[in-house]
Amino acid sequence: MKNTSGERKGRPGAVRQGGKGKQVGSGGQGRQALEGKKPTPKAEDRPYHPAGKRKAAQDRLAAAKGRAGNSAERPIRQASVRTLADRSAPPRAKQKAGDDSEIVTGRNSVLEALRARIPATTLYMATRLEMDDRVKEILTLATRRGIPVLEVMRPELDRLTGPDSVHQGLALKVPPYEYAHPLEMLDQAERRGQKPLFVALDGITDPRNLGAIIRSVAAFGGQGVIVPQRRSVGLTASAWKTSAGAAARIPVAMAGNLTQTLKAFKERGVFVLGLDGGGDVSLPGLELADQPLVLVIGSEGKGLSRIVTETCDAIVSVPITATTESLNAGIAASVTLYEVSKLRAERKRK
Repeated sequence: MKNTSGERKGRPGAVRQGGKGKQVGSGGQGRQALEGKKPTPKAEDRPYHPAGKRKAAQDRLAAAKGRAGNSAERPIRQASVRTLADRSAPPRAKQKAGDDSEIVTGRNSVLEALRARIPATTLYMATRLEMDDRVKEILTLATRRGIPVLEVMRPELDRLTGPDSVHQGLALKVPPYEYAHPLEMLDQAERRGQKPLFVALDGITDPRNLGAIIRSVAAFGGQGVIVPQRRSVGLTASAWKTSAGAAARIPVAMAGNLTQTLKAFKERGVFVLGLDGGGDVSLPGLELADQPLVLVIGSEGKGLSRIVTETCDAIVSVPITATTESLNAGIAASVTLYEVSKLRAERKRK
């Protein structure tokens, strides 16, 4: 129906507001919002700001230096009771779940394993193997220990050791590796009168890196390597091979909780130093080199985890050229161990 009155008819259902009406007070909330907030904290006072992280690292380093001064006046404290790290770490004879017998390949690795009297079940030898002094000693040691020696064709040995293994005609079958307890390694170093020097791995998954680190620890006077129970490589045949037999002389311990283990080492007077490219402490002339140390090595991609970084007394960086992005974990460990060994020898002569 058409509207003839000339008045504008509203849309059905619409409600026109007549006015604002009486306003309800804000109770002062608006005035408080206009007053503004407190002054913005300084960058170094913000825990998640890079400057705040640097300040926290400097505070930890200062506290570590204070402990270093006090440690010269008192011996390393012996632990009389088991700490949380003791309970969280697996016992000495424990190995990673699901592990099976390992195959150690290569003449040096097999010879060192037999010299160290590592338990072995079978020695495999390729037919028509070229005899040298190492092979003769391997056969002599295996015969004395009553280890069966099986002569197999090279294709069978290739299948047994894997397609990427360089076995050099020899392979030794050994039971799963028996990991040490972290604090037992520390006790052993103290009983021998050695200054503790250990390497802990945080997120290292390449067995060749583990083998190279074990070899460097043996070369530069370290006493052991610590690996976490989860998200970490174990002592596999590839690690044995890369270590060139050093795994037979350097114990590898497994930590159920790496952070708690590092804290337990700190309670025993050991300083924990992490390696990271962005560290505030430069490696050359490291001030804490002559103190009992645990060096924590992170993965090449992710580096140290946050909680491990916060546990470290200091974060150390290895100076490299700007054209090089980072160092391989095994190389970084070798360079750091060499520098620590060199500084200890220099300061001992003074």
